[in-house]
Amino acid sequence: MPKLTIHIDQVKCVGAGSCVLAAPEVFDQREEDGIVILLMENPPEHLTASVKKAARLCPALAIILEEK
Repeated sequence: MPKLTIHIDQVKCVGAGSCVLAAPEVFDQREEDGIVILLMENPPEHLTASVKKAARLCPALAIILEEK
């Protein structure tokens, strides 16, 4: 199974919070402006589906997934 690595473009992030709703174990938001905070760059395999959903839901396309 490929290993998933998550990259975040905080400049693109609009603070919609879709990622936090889809994968709260992996994403959070800064208190002051709602910009995404990555809690884990390489999530365990059981979170892959929710991380991929978060990337699909992101209106700013600020979540970049890399599978190795």
